[in-house]
Amino acid sequence: MAASPSPARRSGLPSPCGAGDPAAMPALTRRPVKDSHQQGWHVYYFDVLAGWIGERAGVPHDGDHWGWHCGFHPGSHPGECTRGAAATFDDARAGFMRDWQVFLSKRSPADFEEWRYQRAHNAWKQAIWDAGHKLPTQAVAGMSKCFCGAIINVKTSGDHVRARHMEKAAN
Repeated sequence: MAASPSPARRSGLPSPCGAGDPAAMPALTRRPVKDSHQQGWHVYYFDVLAGWIGERAGVPHDGDHWGWHCGFHPGSHPGECTRGAAATFDDARAGFMRDWQVFLSKRSPADFEEWRYQRAHNAWKQAIWDAGHKLPTQAVAGMSKCFCGAIINVKTSGDHVRARHMEKAAN
């Protein structure tokens, strides 16, 4: 899944290849899925989980044993994420790449940012609970204390996550 070594970026965000120049598309990277029963890889575009390629479970002996899922949510609309099946890994990878080029051509930097915010919010929410705190929505007064020490409420929690915890979630 190789492409141009120097991806085009604006404001630190990926630039979708809506112009249709595949050479401008940065390389997708694969990271193994930790599953002892079947081989699989998560596919990343920069830091965004773009999909999956791997062995399918429960497939009859004569069925297509490899599959893919392409796309991410939030940051896309219902029906834009695709999936498919193939007889070989190479065919599954080719199917993923075909679907990814279509999916990517419809993305804006805001779509990637929406996915990144959701990842940061989920990490923040787990860290709040791990620290023994409640979310503002779980407190009667609608206010809580973040694990970083800031006092937050229902209205300010989203801005607080964006301002103080987005970068930490990416690491």
